[in-house]
Amino acid sequence: MAATTETLTAERILEATEEVLRRYGPAKATVVDVARVLGVSHGSVYRHFRTKAALREAVTERWLERTIIALEPYVTTAEPADERLTGWLTALFALKRKKAGGDPELMATFQVLIGENSAVVDRHEDHLVEQIARILEDGVREGVFAAPEADAATTARAVFHATDRFHNPAHSAEWSAPDSEAAFTAVVSLVQRALRA
Repeated sequence: MAATTETLTAERILEATEEVLRRYGPAKATVVDVARVLGVSHGSVYRHFRTKAALREAVTERWLERTIIALEPYVTTAEPADERLTGWLTALFALKRKKAGGDPELMATFQVLIGENSAVVDRHEDHLVEQIARILEDGVREGVFAAPEADAATTARAVFHATDRFHNPAHSAEWSAPDSEAAFTAVVSLVQRALRA
């Protein structure tokens, strides 16, 4: 085993875990493989993550967090809320397509991990819905959107579900279809009209 001169951090372990998962897949990847990539003992990895399940959960959360961070500018910018919502939905669709098409092995791996970590996925979806709700609240204040009959969080979740086909990885095979852009545009247009009503 090679000696490492860099300090072992949780972030380094997660980066190595992602590499190992990409290389071996979730069924064959082990903590020993992660330790080998880092040049440390597997006990060193366990000092940061008590179990293999905890490590897999953390790497899943890290992967999903990238989406939340990438979408945050649409929530905080000074643009009109309707434009921000369209931008947010468009960016989410683009991010999901890029993950599915750019690294299909890693996407397949994370589909397995997501299945194992439903609580992580639920928290991720809650963060995304919260981002939509913040845009909707701004839109109501701006007079761009009508005040919803339900609270902003409920309406935001409805928007999230209405656009499910364009961000739920279960539909990733459809994302490269020739009509996917037109279908996406039609759904976003419908959502925007409903929010103004």
